[in-house]
Amino acid sequence: MNAHATLPYVEVEASLAAVLAHLEGQDEKPLIIEYDDRTVRAGYHVTEVKAGSFVTLDCGNNPDAWQETVLQIEDIPATDDRPMMTAGKFRKILSQVDRKVRLNHDARLTIEIGQPGEAMRVFDVAEVNVLEDRVRFALGMRAAICKPRHRAQEAAANACCASAATPSACC
Repeated sequence: MNAHATLPYVEVEASLAAVLAHLEGQDEKPLIIEYDDRTVRAGYHVTEVKAGSFVTLDCGNNPDAWQETVLQIEDIPATDDRPMMTAGKFRKILSQVDRKVRLNHDARLTIEIGQPGEAMRVFDVAEVNVLEDRVRFALGMRAAICKPRHRAQEAAANACCASAATPSACC
């Protein structure tokens, strides 16, 4: 995909393979997910895993194509004293799906998450931290953008600073 959107805007290239690599060897640790200034509750549930292929045409008449792996997560409280899902269980869920659906591990990873009664929101995995006692996913909100305008702004910024021989007020 040519232009990614995350607030604050950051190029996020979190593929399924990259996320699974962080989880390798961490099977016993709880997997904590943080999004929208909250921490997912202990009963959270991976409700669906989608392997998506997108072919698009943006408002500038530019075609684009990419693949995504979309994890849909329902943020619900535990019904008992169950602890947080472990990284191992999370990996096992994805492995089971992969055997049946054939996930593209190089595809961009997208998280759709929400609590019951709320609209699902779309996030990117902005950060994965392997800590002594847990693994933490920090999700970054994916903002709507106009890709042609974003590309033009990016090109102008790069052109402005391209020549070190010609100092400019913008660099």
